[in-house]
Amino acid sequence: MHKPRTALQALAWRRLLASSWPWRSAGYLVATLPVAVVAAALLAVPAVPWLVLAAGQYPAGVIVLLVLLGGALIAAAGPLIALPVASVARRRPGIAGSRPAGPGRRVSGNGGAVPWLRARYTDPAAWRQTGYVCLLATVVPVLSAAALLAAPMAIAFIASPFLVLAQQPGSAPVALGFGHVATVPQALPYVAAGLVLLPLSGYLVTLAAGADAATARALLLGGPDEQLRAELTEVTASRARLAGAFEAERRRIERDLHDGAQQKLVSLSMQLGMAQLDLPPGSPAAEAVAAAHEQAKQLMAELRELIHGIQPQVLTDLGLPAALAELADSCPVPVTVDTDLADRLPGRVENTAYFAVAEALTNIAKHSGATSAAVTARRHRNLLVVEIGDNGCGGADPARGSGLTGLADRVAVAGGKMLLSSPPGGPTLLRAELPCS
Repeated sequence: MHKPRTALQALAWRRLLASSWPWRSAGYLVATLPVAVVAAALLAVPAVPWLVLAAGQYPAGVIVLLVLLGGALIAAAGPLIALPVASVARRRPGIAGSRPAGPGRRVSGNGGAVPWLRARYTDPAAWRQTGYVCLLATVVPVLSAAALLAAPMAIAFIASPFLVLAQQPGSAPVALGFGHVATVPQALPYVAAGLVLLPLSGYLVTLAAGADAATARALLLGGPDEQLRAELTEVTASRARLAGAFEAERRRIERDLHDGAQQKLVSLSMQLGMAQLDLPPGSPAAEAVAAAHEQAKQLMAELRELIHGIQPQVLTDLGLPAALAELADSCPVPVTVDTDLADRLPGRVENTAYFAVAEALTNIAKHSGATSAAVTARRHRNLLVVEIGDNGCGGADPARGSGLTGLADRVAVAGGKMLLSSPPGGPTLLRAELPCS
């Protein structure tokens, strides 16, 4: 058997008692007890009718009333109590080998407290969390304490003859949990039981921790489908964070090139021009300085092209409509631009839309044979729709290295999707949909 990855898998491992699993499981159960105490304290408030019922004798009608009242109070307060308790409890499964359940799915609070409460109380995950918190306040601490006390009890059983011999004559019998012993022969059955219970306690601790970790993961995170959904949500959020970091780094590079390298090149070009004026015309030195001056100007032009490719200044200053118009002016194919964007869009959305149009127009100029193209951009609530069409030969295929695959990846990173219609003979229509929220 391969090395187990969870406490439940470790139960079938022959080397369990010699491994760290019993100790890790014991640490997990110890960490569970404070959370269980907090859960019990919070649930004690809505469970007051049940506590009152347990404290005395009442007529049948009162008993039914108290049971129903306690259940109603727990149902009313449970989803709210479960929020902080589940947030702490879901961090523990990693100790017992299961991956931590993570932050869980957040209920949107858009619209104020009432919509948030409505969403919370209609969310199945909230009721699963409430169920686990009820287990955490009742069954889990009992089983955890029993499993943790198994090893100390086994050690006490094994040491019972020595405890009897250490007693002073006339002293009370030694208490061993389930009975009392006053002589060594009376302690021998406890010694036998302790020898059996001591290795068994490692399995009990591991079983209790593994069962609780599996239950916590199932109730706090849900079934396989919901776990996959949560993981996909986290992957999407992580991809968005990486895209944001990439955009910030790209802007920093553009700013450093514009404010640093380009300014130095401008200064160098001016100094070379002034030096050229001070040299005799036609001299070897004047020719060398003139050549260097020309190279500096060419390098400045190339640097401006590079900066423009990283982050077009018109896009930063004037927004997407102006940037798309500039792209259309620089395209060899006549392009008409139709935009209806009243407000500025988020920076990442503008950048993605701009470079999508730039890549599409480049493909049109290189591969389509089109005589005209059109670009439209519309915002429909929280969705930006950009369409690029041409009257070319069609047949655009991402597998032919036309840049469409990279374009689709760029759109996907921004959380959008790309649609392409390009039958042989044309026309071609590329549509990018980008969320603006």
